[in-house]
Amino acid sequence: MVELRPITEGNFIDAFNLRLAPGQERFVSHPIRSLAQAYVYRNQCHPFGIYAGEKMVGYVMVIYDYDVPEYDIWHMMIDAGEQGRGYGREVLDRVLEYIRTKPFGDSDRVALTCNRDNPIARKLYERKGFSATGNEDEDEIELAMNLR
Repeated sequence: MVELRPITEGNFIDAFNLRLAPGQERFVSHPIRSLAQAYVYRNQCHPFGIYAGEKMVGYVMVIYDYDVPEYDIWHMMIDAGEQGRGYGREVLDRVLEYIRTKPFGDSDRVALTCNRDNPIARKLYERKGFSATGNEDEDEIELAMNLR
């Protein structure tokens, strides 16, 4: 079982040490970039380490878009050495549980983007109830769901 723990001064180096598998760099940003974004958007986002026991095995960020309004899942990644263990499915469950608490605002819409050349991630999102919205930006496809 995995759990989400906020990124703090006590664990941000662990996030920096996470690695993507070869070729995945075009699918997701490294946590260093993501944490810079989290700082900029600090009033509307929450970065999390993904933990299996006491080990950080991945990273994800939840951000609230006040303009839409909606929750967005950004930069979800599992360390290269930890992939293939079902963590992605569990993480999405934990993230959706967190979003259901409406930590930033009252919206039931959750969106994310997926690189069109990443069928593994897209399949995972679709199995969890996300569906393509028709919005695309370069190589990214938007998928969304309603929590109701």
